[in-house]
Amino acid sequence: MKKLINGPLDVMRESLEGFAAAHSDILKASFDPVYVVRADAPVKGKVGIISGGGSGHEPMHGGFVGKGMLDAACPGQVFTSPSPDQMEAATAAVDGGAGVLHIVKNYTGDVMNFEMAAELCQANGIQVESVVINDDVAVKDSLYTAGRRGVGTTVLAEKICGAAAERGYDLARVTALGKKVNDHGRSMGMALTAGTVPAAGKPGFELGGGDIEMGVGIHGEPGRERMPLKPVKDLVAYMAEAVLGDLPFRGGDRVIAMVSGMGGTPPIELYIVYRELELILRERKITASRRLVGNYITSLDMAGCAITLLKADDELLSLWDDPVLTPALRWGI
Repeated sequence: MKKLINGPLDVMRESLEGFAAAHSDILKASFDPVYVVRADAPVKGKVGIISGGGSGHEPMHGGFVGKGMLDAACPGQVFTSPSPDQMEAATAAVDGGAGVLHIVKNYTGDVMNFEMAAELCQANGIQVESVVINDDVAVKDSLYTAGRRGVGTTVLAEKICGAAAERGYDLARVTALGKKVNDHGRSMGMALTAGTVPAAGKPGFELGGGDIEMGVGIHGEPGRERMPLKPVKDLVAYMAEAVLGDLPFRGGDRVIAMVSGMGGTPPIELYIVYRELELILRERKITASRRLVGNYITSLDMAGCAITLLKADDELLSLWDDPVLTPALRWGI
């Protein structure tokens, strides 16, 4: 294992210290308990938006803290859910009197700990609602969850719900939007190589020299099948078919399309992936009205990518276009 670290047990804390120092104009960090919060929190009269999960998926979630997106994010250790006390403290830190929405990826530890935190916060008089994201079409159950996993649509929900809260929508309306995004978003990923958890010191799974894992999870969970590496057009066609057929998406639909790297794939390859996805969408007469290409939800140094499509109407596109200022997403400011 070759990594730019001091020690495997110090990775999360030292990375967070550097992250907070690099973006001190946008956010600040608490270390006991650990969470990241926007610099001006709490914003009086605004619904607070919180998410969180294990480290190793950067920039998700801390990279999306800031104006127009998340008010706070709770990082756990690498691939480990944050604890209820982190989420409880973060919720209290962003409560501006209008309630708080938890956006939760469908992983067993995340769901359980967010539920416990919500109960604690509600006992203290904070109104809390939750949206669970379960957009991964690859498999129904995995090592980490019952039901579908929550992946790329999480990023889109955080942006859209964050914009709605910034506009002054109330908690019920922001929650309904989060559920709408989840209902209309689908994702699927694939891996060329496994990621290496620093504390483990070796790749999370083994792949033959010419094999890929199709439908892999963001923690390295097994996907639909292991297959030989093929030209990218064939791999994208496989993923797109699974995603498009699941909702299903139809001709005339408008979508927000995201191609996210898994952490170890360079942009030059991700844009080839997007090229193939765009060609498929055009052939199906589906319009990619908005696009994101880059590393947004990763798996340490895993090579590979994921595609996410969100069926979007005028309301969702308008909220997507609203200004955002975070370390990882920024426009209109």
